[in-house]
Amino acid sequence: MTLVKWFEKGVPFKQYVDNMKVNKEELLNVYENLEFHRDDIIFFQKKLLNKWKGIVLTADWCGDAALCVPVLQRISEISNVELHYLIRDENLKLMDQYLTNGTSRAIPIFIFMDQDGNEKLVWGPRSKEVQQMVESGRATLPPTDAPDFQEKQLQFYKEFKEKTTSDPEIWRTVIESVKEKL
Repeated sequence: MTLVKWFEKGVPFKQYVDNMKVNKEELLNVYENLEFHRDDIIFFQKKLLNKWKGIVLTADWCGDAALCVPVLQRISEISNVELHYLIRDENLKLMDQYLTNGTSRAIPIFIFMDQDGNEKLVWGPRSKEVQQMVESGRATLPPTDAPDFQEKQLQFYKEFKEKTTSDPEIWRTVIESVKEKL
């Protein structure tokens, strides 16, 4: 299936948010409170062509999506780029073309295309600063066979999501990462 067909299969942001059952409040917090510098707005308006479209592979349960989806949605609005959302586990044929490190179905993944459906840019699942936070946090976890591993892992991801969806400095890393990729 072409990227255009995948795009057509997706839903707009509002419909995606309306259907969310998990992390909706966190996602909307980032979306509503995110601030851009004037130079960000100028950069995104100049850099992204208004005939681009984008596909977002995501899921409402994903903590990274609660951070990155609202940031990239706002960037797309500034740039006049229409995004459509697809749920990862319902679209594995597409997801498996965009594996992180060739092995992981990490999300969110943003696939941008020109008006002819040619892939122009892929971004995701997170900024390098957020990746470093994840790696540092995982390094503090006990071995996977430890009796308290699952409890500690759940606590780590809960605290990680709380921090990434409430700290504007972390949101800024996503903006800068997208700018760097462009």
